[in-house]
Amino acid sequence: QVQLVESGGGSVQAGGSLRLSCVASGYAYSRSCSGWFRQAPGKEREGVAVFDSVGRTLYTDSLKGRFAISKDNAKNTLYLQMNSLKPEDTAMYYCAVRNGWCPLSWTPADFPYWGQGTQVTVSS
Repeated sequence: QVQLVESGGGSVQAGGSLRLSCVASGYAYSRSCSGWFRQAPGKEREGVAVFDSVGRTLYTDSLKGRFAISKDNAKNTLYLQMNSLKPEDTAMYYCAVRNGWCPLSWTPADFPYWGQGTQVTVSS
């Protein structure tokens, strides 16, 4: 059974940083497409970044440069480093995985397995 557990969320002031973690059990990041998504109140879930099994990373253009996705296959953990945070980054952040490669136009619908989310709140 696949289980994804996120952690690392919290409340920070604008300009601050957070690092989110997502530990997987019953699943190997080394053989999957894994990613981070977020959902703000009243908005649709949107992609942040994905990391595929051959080391390719894809980012939502507006977040590239401030956010960085990485993973530690030995620890089966996916990370999201978030810098220069803005109030508009406030959202619930989720990790997700799918078998195989990452679609070039990756969307939440492409991912069957999800964590429960971790809240990030950025104050101005």
